[in-house]
Amino acid sequence: MAAVSPPPAAGPDGIPAYALALEHKLTAYLPPASVARVREAFRLGEAAHAGQTRRSGEPYITHPVAVAGILADLRLDAEAVIAAILHDTIEDTQVNRADLEQRFGGEVAYLVEGVTKLDKVQFRSVQEANAESFRKMLLAMARDLRVILIKLADRLHNMRTLDAMARASRERIARETLDIYAPIAQRLGMNAFKAELQDLGFSALYPLRHRVLSQRIRQTYGSRRETVARIEAAIAAKLGQMGIGARLVSRVKSPWSIYTKMRAEHKNFAQVLDVVGVRVVVPDTMQCYLALGAVHALYKPVDARFKDFIAIPKANGYQSLHTTLFGPNGTPIEVQIRTEDMDLLAERGVAAHWAYKTDAAPANSAQARAREWLSNLLAQQSGTANSLEFVENLKVDLFPDEVYLFTPKGDILALPRNATALDFAYAVHTSIGDHAVAARVDKRLVPLRTRLGSGQTVEVITAPSAVPSPNWLEFVVSAKARIAIRQYLKRLQHEDAIELGHRMLDKALDEIDSSLDAIPPHVLDAYLADNRLRRLEDLLAEIALGNRMPQQAAQALTREQGELDLGRKSRRGEKILITGAERGVVTFGACCHPIPGDEIMGFLSAGKGVVVHRMDCPNVPEFRRNPDRWVAIDWDRPVQGHFRCALKIVVDNKPGVLATVAAAIAEAGSNIENIEYQERDIHAAALLFTLEVRDRTHLAEVMRRVRRSGVAHALSRPLG
Repeated sequence: MAAVSPPPAAGPDGIPAYALALEHKLTAYLPPASVARVREAFRLGEAAHAGQTRRSGEPYITHPVAVAGILADLRLDAEAVIAAILHDTIEDTQVNRADLEQRFGGEVAYLVEGVTKLDKVQFRSVQEANAESFRKMLLAMARDLRVILIKLADRLHNMRTLDAMARASRERIARETLDIYAPIAQRLGMNAFKAELQDLGFSALYPLRHRVLSQRIRQTYGSRRETVARIEAAIAAKLGQMGIGARLVSRVKSPWSIYTKMRAEHKNFAQVLDVVGVRVVVPDTMQCYLALGAVHALYKPVDARFKDFIAIPKANGYQSLHTTLFGPNGTPIEVQIRTEDMDLLAERGVAAHWAYKTDAAPANSAQARAREWLSNLLAQQSGTANSLEFVENLKVDLFPDEVYLFTPKGDILALPRNATALDFAYAVHTSIGDHAVAARVDKRLVPLRTRLGSGQTVEVITAPSAVPSPNWLEFVVSAKARIAIRQYLKRLQHEDAIELGHRMLDKALDEIDSSLDAIPPHVLDAYLADNRLRRLEDLLAEIALGNRMPQQAAQALTREQGELDLGRKSRRGEKILITGAERGVVTFGACCHPIPGDEIMGFLSAGKGVVVHRMDCPNVPEFRRNPDRWVAIDWDRPVQGHFRCALKIVVDNKPGVLATVAAAIAEAGSNIENIEYQERDIHAAALLFTLEVRDRTHLAEVMRRVRRSGVAHALSRPLG
């Protein structure tokens, strides 16, 4: 943080030294009237927190004042500093939002409320409470970036004073800092905050590893100090000859960044090249490239280690040239070249050149990119079912490594590491992703699951008939793609649930000589209200998902008393027909693997819907003990798609047999999902294949082809 001259001693009016130190910082850039408002906020905070202490024993007010001091180092405006001083008042004292709004205005009240946690609301778990608090804070920060700046300063001071906490709390807070807050600081371009949060988090979570690595880094820097000094002198002399004024700073990679690199790339400490580096700061952008030419003329660059983040800035607005050089004696040295403005943006990000930006005022590049990111977060959270899912998606979105890709028109998109062509499609537009079928990467046709690398040009191929598939979730990595796919599938699941639930309720009503049309509207409305259901569609979906029994709903709607034979077929002998494509509400038992053509029954399982079993499944006798959950079902005509099926094949135990059987299965048009040995001796082996088939006829064709191969002694469909 910025250095300041020594603060004055405590004032005669009783203001403690730590508060005067804050005032001393503020007077350097705020007008006297604003400093007076901050002093008034301190008086209120001091009174509100009177008698409260931190775990270290200090008065509690020292914490919010320290948070305000961190923001003052960034030269934030008076409203942000006041909100920092009062950020715990709504949560921990008798002060409420109305009090703050009356004394300091709506802006300060909004900032304080945005940072305040939701401890007074009841949640099912601590994790859910933390996730909901975090979600609320992010939504507030989407409207005003100062919310996250206050929260980051709050977390930074808590991390600086973490030693007073119990070990379990230290580890929990440190992990949350490394997983969420440090990546957010990086996403906002605030590298100074990120570096300190990571170092403090690493030290608290893995103290021994931090100590060992720090020692190795000091030893390495000590042994290379003379080399680095010679390189700096050579670069300075070369730049001086070219008339380029430059400021050179040597830098050492942080323990956390080295630790994560060693773990991710399976390297030891000696294999991490860029432990030591030199930063070259020049007056303007053109001189960055001239300086790059100068250093490459002095020392040979390491191949494939050059990155131009000036022409293609990072998603957080970061700009710099990066190159790694072979220094004297082959010592690898990373060199970063940037302008003074780029250097300030790299350290402070959205907080650089801070003046609160309205829509009419221009923001710096980091602020503009941060607002774009936050607007995307707003769109994502509206399609997320719960706060835990939202935070998990956010973690994916905060990956520090990114790939930079080009559209056919030359626009640049930044995506998380390991992004696929499908992630790119959703980054362009949700409708493009929903209808994507393939892509051209550098004019070469590739499938949607293809991983992309920086610099590639990607063109998405779409088809109006294409729709998202559940297996897309297995390979997309971006939060936007994951949320869009889940939203689409949930909507389809809800539609299918309504349709199946309608058929199940119709059948249950038919068994007691009634129908939905015969139920008076006021009776239906009263039933829905009593069961806290908004609409009939919600009742139908609940029935299909197994959360409500159709017979019980039918009884309640017709007010018919007495026991029914709930397991029998309807009076007209009708069964509910299924196609197997009812997404999310019909699943198939792994115990018996039913396929079209098998005689089947359904069992209602809460949350899963109808689970289909073969009538000869060994679990059917158990299901008969719960007749209220028994569903009479059959296959519809026609049924399309592929269904999982188990096939046990006994073969000769000799080389090449497995390949022969697999070829026979493939010739029959079936896909093999899994193979496992069940029994094996010197003469024979029993193999269990999990296959995809269309129906019993298709399975029979597979079995015929396997028999014709001449290596199979016996084939059967196992049960249980």
